[in-house]
Amino acid sequence: MKKIKVTAVSYLNTKPLLYGLFKSSIADQLDLQLDIPSVCAARLRDGDAQLGLVPVAIIPELTNARIISDYCIGAQGSVKTVCIYSHVPIEEAERVYLDYHSRTSVELARILLREYWQLSPELVSAQSGYEKHITGKNAGLIIGDRAIAMEKDYPYAYDLAEAWEAYTGLPFVFAAWVSTTGLSEEFTAAFNEALRKGIAAIPELIYLLPTPATGFDLGKYYTEYISYDLDEAKKRALQLFLSKIAPGAEGIWQFEQKSALSH
Repeated sequence: MKKIKVTAVSYLNTKPLLYGLFKSSIADQLDLQLDIPSVCAARLRDGDAQLGLVPVAIIPELTNARIISDYCIGAQGSVKTVCIYSHVPIEEAERVYLDYHSRTSVELARILLREYWQLSPELVSAQSGYEKHITGKNAGLIIGDRAIAMEKDYPYAYDLAEAWEAYTGLPFVFAAWVSTTGLSEEFTAAFNEALRKGIAAIPELIYLLPTPATGFDLGKYYTEYISYDLDEAKKRALQLFLSKIAPGAEGIWQFEQKSALSH
């Protein structure tokens, strides 16, 4: 049987989704590879994967993009792991280093700096090791597991999901399950059910996964900061975000959920 090539983000926030897939009846149908978000996006765009949990900023670049799941990596308010850190208030920052791990967070930072904070610091595409440059009036966007508990290292931390909600009144979607090829209804229904079961297993997972930092509350992170349901509010937020980064392109993709949320 030919397996479906799947790419997924390797961060802590994906662990419940991956757990559900690994324990599911379709596990043997998946050829799964884990990467940082930018690599996941490139693999799906370049045809090296057929299905991926990818940063949503890649969607306008995909042919026949279909969001096939009722679940995503999202946030309603603070997300805690996508922040601009600084030693000065953001209005005093002269330069902002932009994390190379995910273009979605970079595009979100650009939107918020321009439209919400109405600031125009120099924006620098960062390379590995850029964190050491976050000094003085240099701020930096840091995402993912590297950002866990980092607020203790900087006097100013600006949570981008929280800022987006303050600006738009909407939650935010960082990554979604996107396919560029046709998948059967049977497979997508089973895929959604696997993700649902993985999320339901969070109370079990918090005892199985190592704590990433002293005092970090895994249960709170999974249930209060990460919001997995791709509900109507998140769909509206996704449409708004895509309209800002690729005007006119937000209609080239479609949802193909199997309504796991209604079961």
